[in-house]
Amino acid sequence: MPQSNFKTVYISLLMALICLLVPWSGFALKARPDFLLLVIIFWLIRAPNLCNVGTAWLAGLIADLVTGGIFGQYALAYTVTAFFAVVYQRRLVLFNHTQQLLYVFILLLISQFTLLILKIMAGAEVWGWSYFLPSLTGILLWRLAVLLGLNTGGRARGT
Repeated sequence: MPQSNFKTVYISLLMALICLLVPWSGFALKARPDFLLLVIIFWLIRAPNLCNVGTAWLAGLIADLVTGGIFGQYALAYTVTAFFAVVYQRRLVLFNHTQQLLYVFILLLISQFTLLILKIMAGAEVWGWSYFLPSLTGILLWRLAVLLGLNTGGRARGT
């Protein structure tokens, strides 16, 4: 992958935001992965000097504005998730793809749990296990990116 720069990072974040804004409906809406968070996690791993917790917070605020939900929920969820991603970033690049996949799944679940707690505190109903479906589809999307050769910082295959 060519040298990462601010332009590449922010264009990819903009593309992820556009994917968030696509008018999803039915099962696709329930299963839609958090594209913006996946891109943030990718850049936190790949280029932590260009994407950091502040970037995650700003992207979360923008996601809050465009989705029209509880203001600050995505900002908090993305910030908490980014914090855990940054804390283990140096170790994460040493993980093989399977270990990295598990870690990214845990990061997505952290975000989902943070959002769930905030929504319950705001009086929303608990939707059951289908609420966590975006984390599963997010992992499938992450795995597809790895299979297509997108370098996520993990060790080479077979090590």
